[in-house]
Amino acid sequence: MKSSRLVSILLLLQARGRMTAAQLAEELEVSVRTVYRDVEALGAAGVPLYGDAGHAGGYRLLDGYRTRLTGLNADEAQALFLAGAPGAAAQLGLGSVLAAARLKVRAALPPELRTHADRISGRFHLDAPGWYAEADAHEAPHLTAVADAVWNDRVLDVLYRRWREPTDVERRLKPWGLVLKAGRWYVVAGPGPRTYRVDKILELAVSDEEFTRPPDFDLAAHWARYQRGFHERLYQGRAEAVVRLAPGVTLARARATGPDPSPDADGWTTLTVPIESVEHAHAEFLRLGADVEVLRPAELRARIARTATELAARYAERPLSGHG
Repeated sequence: MKSSRLVSILLLLQARGRMTAAQLAEELEVSVRTVYRDVEALGAAGVPLYGDAGHAGGYRLLDGYRTRLTGLNADEAQALFLAGAPGAAAQLGLGSVLAAARLKVRAALPPELRTHADRISGRFHLDAPGWYAEADAHEAPHLTAVADAVWNDRVLDVLYRRWREPTDVERRLKPWGLVLKAGRWYVVAGPGPRTYRVDKILELAVSDEEFTRPPDFDLAAHWARYQRGFHERLYQGRAEAVVRLAPGVTLARARATGPDPSPDADGWTTLTVPIESVEHAHAEFLRLGADVEVLRPAELRARIARTATELAARYAERPLSGHG
């Protein structure tokens, strides 16, 4: 977005000094012409920005000019990375800090950028949890302590509840990072690393021992690999179902069946879908109602047919009275 680029140009010039339009364009992944327009907008907003021609030319800020954005303190700078998720910031104990950081950034922006910021905050909001997740469904009382250990590289001794026996186990963790996924917090920790649900930590003690985080560890890249591996493990060795889907309906992890994956004369597409079990697939396919037809396995098709028959009979028993 334009307002974000203007701030980026301002901070790049402040941090690196003179930069050419080509260098700025490469850094921001935009065209040189876009940089020219953005520089004009900064100048019109009152930023003392100058351009020098020639081989050693480029754009620079007036000597001595410093944007007040650097007035942020450490906690406020951390909170800004959660600016798109105020609920997450509050869970980490950074709610008030985030509010202070936003006020400070807004006051530091030129009038034009301030207007853009106000429009963005008034038009976009991130609500991470799903529709049917209760507010306290994934309450994690130890989240703040885990986040502090992640930031300060402190070893954690935890009592953790897992799904298999023995359910409650002691673990010594080196927390490398936190991930918020669909309203649930996960901590990625060494050795391994391995992934733990923060709301499954029953007891926690922060050790005086510090650890060194691997310098080449990329949390976002690791999480992407973890998700891919999760789905592969989930469906490894599991059964498959062959289904027909109504026009416009899609399923994750489905693949076309047969030499011709194109829709049939009715617009329906036949696909093969990996399933965990007949029970799980029964519940998942029922969500699609009449937009899916299970062809195989026969057990799953028969089970869905029985459920549909029972539902039809139940709703046909008697009309509700006294409503509407």
